[in-house]
Amino acid sequence: MDESAAVPDGPRSPEGRSGGGGDGRVGTGDTGRIEDALTAPLIEAVRDLGGYGGLVYLRSRDRRSLVLALVTGVPRSLLRTWWRVPVGGALPMAEAYRRDETLWLPDERATMVRFPHFTAGLPYSFGSAYRPVRAGGEVVGVLVVLRSAARSPLDADAVEPALRPAGQLMEERLTRLAAGPPGTGSAAYRIEYDGEPVGVRLPTPAVQPVRVGLIDWDLDTDRCTADDEALALLGIGRADFGGTMADIEARVSPDDLHELRASRHDALTLGRVRCRHFRVRDDPAGDEEAGYRPVELWGHLVRGGTGSDRILVGALVDAGSGFAAAEAAERLPDGLFSLDQDGRLTYANRRCEELLGGGREALLGRYPWEVITWLRDPAYEDRYRAAMLSQEQVSFLVRHPAGNWLSFVLYPDVHGLTGRVHPTGPPSGAEAGREAGSAAGPVPEAAAVAPPPGPVAAARAGALYHVVQMASVLTQAVTVEDVCRAVSEQLLPAFDVRELALYTVREGRMYLLWESGYPEGFLAPFEGVTLDTQLPGVHALTTRLPLFFESPEDLSLAYPGIILDRMSAWSFLPLIASGHPVGSCILGWDTPHRFTADERSALTALSGLAAQALERARLYDAESAVARGLQEGLLPHRLPAVEGLRTTGRYLPGTQGMAIGGDWYDVITTGRGVALVIGDVEGHSVGAAAVMGQLRSAVHAFAASEWPPQEVITHTNRHLAELEADVCATCCYIELDPRTGRAFAVRAGHPPPLLRHPDGHAEPLDLVGGVMLGVQPDAVYPVTALTLAPGSVLALYTDGLVEQPGTDIETGIEEVRRCLADTPSDSVDHLADQLVRTARRARERPDDVALLLTAYR
Repeated sequence: MDESAAVPDGPRSPEGRSGGGGDGRVGTGDTGRIEDALTAPLIEAVRDLGGYGGLVYLRSRDRRSLVLALVTGVPRSLLRTWWRVPVGGALPMAEAYRRDETLWLPDERATMVRFPHFTAGLPYSFGSAYRPVRAGGEVVGVLVVLRSAARSPLDADAVEPALRPAGQLMEERLTRLAAGPPGTGSAAYRIEYDGEPVGVRLPTPAVQPVRVGLIDWDLDTDRCTADDEALALLGIGRADFGGTMADIEARVSPDDLHELRASRHDALTLGRVRCRHFRVRDDPAGDEEAGYRPVELWGHLVRGGTGSDRILVGALVDAGSGFAAAEAAERLPDGLFSLDQDGRLTYANRRCEELLGGGREALLGRYPWEVITWLRDPAYEDRYRAAMLSQEQVSFLVRHPAGNWLSFVLYPDVHGLTGRVHPTGPPSGAEAGREAGSAAGPVPEAAAVAPPPGPVAAARAGALYHVVQMASVLTQAVTVEDVCRAVSEQLLPAFDVRELALYTVREGRMYLLWESGYPEGFLAPFEGVTLDTQLPGVHALTTRLPLFFESPEDLSLAYPGIILDRMSAWSFLPLIASGHPVGSCILGWDTPHRFTADERSALTALSGLAAQALERARLYDAESAVARGLQEGLLPHRLPAVEGLRTTGRYLPGTQGMAIGGDWYDVITTGRGVALVIGDVEGHSVGAAAVMGQLRSAVHAFAASEWPPQEVITHTNRHLAELEADVCATCCYIELDPRTGRAFAVRAGHPPPLLRHPDGHAEPLDLVGGVMLGVQPDAVYPVTALTLAPGSVLALYTDGLVEQPGTDIETGIEEVRRCLADTPSDSVDHLADQLVRTARRARERPDDVALLLTAYR
């Protein structure tokens, strides 16, 4: 938790270098830093939303991460896991950045519902708002404000207006900060960040300032000189001061004269004066009785120019607030202590020292859970995290190694927390070990070595978060490419990794699956190396042990002659799934890197998750290749040429599941003309594709036998019911005479065809429909007669083309109808490409898509 002071890299120039030589300045001559531009609006945002803390994330140079640039009201150390987060991660700041929308999570329940992985790493009660940060109109980061969930609820509609002034000010300052000469690129392009976060303090309430005055006391002559502040503390006017110690003694309480005079003895015998307390008269303005104000004297002895003078150079300190508060705290029967924002101890009274069994000198400036061994359970540190991140009182019980129980209560604010500790009885069902309420003495040395018996300490939040996040993302990765992309997007930003390579083993050789960040061609010599090659990635796999090298010297010493790139630290992780070697994962850092025990454990666990996902994906890819081959064999490779008609078809597999499904289309010549068919078997599996093949064959056979359209569909329905495939299907069958344009159509639960008329007008055809195939074996399917005019275009399609998540099917049909009407029909192939363009470009297609276009000349 002891993070060094951060100096940010600052905004980057378009060439990718820090404009100010790495000192965080902008390359245009602007002397501002990121914190100079963002501090005021960040504090304003916290104030306007009634929050207790705020963060600013900015995009990284490679655009793959959001990097924490500024933090206030919350210790940087508590957010160490989230200093760098992936842009594509399931995290609120990443979603606000991607969607360019303000996001409001009023409490931990709302956070759990929408972002369960985020809650796994920060399981504390607080509200949070996320507003995109812009520069030049482009999103370059995210403003985050943390708010206590215990405060009065805030309506979601009020969040954006509250943050808007600060957001606009932030945009103005960032744009001005990054503005360069004409032709150097947009300001938004220059806003990037790759440094450590800068911590700024929220304004503190006004307090009485500490007053300090200086005096020189000649111990041989009792002559004294004093500055104006010292005389003010003593209540002596400059004109009334005669320059002797008698003038000062006249202002000191008679009860404390000994303290002042004993200072002479301290100076002569010890050479210094340490914190001598005495009270001086505080004369009232009116007729009220005079009071006294406490003062401290500090100083050290010096020799005069002749070597014979003995002069005490000292300081008078007004102890009216601090000394009185410390005295009051020392009198209390309970232990009191204070921690700064990072959790280091700044004060502890004597009773606290007795109860904890640790000396105050050893505790000051350090984390209590690191000094006192029986508090080293991470669960106790987590209570401090909970208090600081929720800004709510936290209490808990701890069993002392001596057997008695202590009650801790933490009272936080944005600058730290005050703690209270006192003896208490055991919780229900626990043994006290000694009489309840008795005071614990100093901890014996033997008892301080090991923590008390109890539950195993929980894993720290950072490591737990990375493992949970990776596991969640990999469960959604289907193909080998999905797994490689997920590992890259998670590991690179989470651990500040600059290079990543994933290798797989096949037939005793290593082959590259995925790489990121490497110089072009650097990995080429390692392609296809055998498993007896002297390389760390190979050894990690064959020995099944992770290898960590914290500097180039370490790597070169272990593997003399190995080719090095610009990286300075590496980890080589074996990918083992169910005892089976899968490959290796190589990570590189661009600076020397010390791998902590937590980091090594997290990386090892993550490599195991990646190996399992890769092995599953490899099997899936193999099965999918077989399935896709089956489906491609079932769909028509070429549509028959029919005089008077131009036909074309399109098929797009879904992106979910095995990327295969049950959609099909066909053009079948008959004795009366041509049959245009489209159908959709429910499901996305090999079984759905197999049923589709059987139905297509059945329809083809019935149509070729020159049965009327209603008989074709009736027999196909009965055939599907007899298959007992436990699936249903939709179908649209149109028999068209190319000589006359006369057609007869049958629809079985399928979306209505679209017809474009010669004048360009397009409309859905109102065909009387029947039930889906396979539902009722004896169902009757009515026939609709229609006539196509020369120049018409008929579009048959499956629901995957018109159904989109979040919209109804009528809206989708209308969009396709509009596209059909607005696109020139000179080429049916061009028209078909336009109709499926939106579906083809979609990253997610829940269903497969089939389209059959027929132009009647």
